[in-house]
Amino acid sequence: MSIFISYIFLGLSLSAPMGPINAAQLDRGIRFGFMNAWLVGFGAMVADGVFMMLIYFGLAQVIDTPFMKTFLWLFGFFVLTYTGIENIAKANSIGSKETSNRNGSNRKSFQTGFFIAISNPLNILFWLGIYGSILAQTSSMVDGKQLLLYSTGIFLGITLWDLTMASAAAGARAWVNPSMLKRISILSGITLIGFGFYFGIQAIKLFIG
Repeated sequence: MSIFISYIFLGLSLSAPMGPINAAQLDRGIRFGFMNAWLVGFGAMVADGVFMMLIYFGLAQVIDTPFMKTFLWLFGFFVLTYTGIENIAKANSIGSKETSNRNGSNRKSFQTGFFIAISNPLNILFWLGIYGSILAQTSSMVDGKQLLLYSTGIFLGITLWDLTMASAAAGARAWVNPSMLKRISILSGITLIGFGFYFGIQAIKLFIG
């Protein structure tokens, strides 16, 4: 049980550092509330599950090629820059009737989280290092059921962090005035664009290298 709990804490520690997903959760939570913020995290968690399955079945070598890395850096640049610009463009609609209408926003939130996570090469390399190490360390010592249990612990930790971020974002929506909400949304958009340009620079370095 203590080992399982340690993997829960690993999931929490993997999710806690501020990055594109947390920025997107904050923005969607402020604009649409708890459920949309959580769905961003859930979409990212599904992408994490895809990476874990690829690593588990030995397909990670395909992703770890220079061509795929360049493609993913460029794809990440497009996704993050587009999302950031969209956040800034829609900042003025916070508090309006259009923002209150949540039809279709749940699906958009899930897609935002999934595509940001699935297109993030840092996320891919992170899982290659973390989960790949876990597989190398535990596969020879435990059976498949225990490995599945440990993987579940990681996802439980990620889920707890997603719930925490969603609650914080929804709470901020309740007590921060509309003007402050707009500034936070713009800051979130700038953060995403910043990550996007970083990804773009990495793609150029790989391409010319």
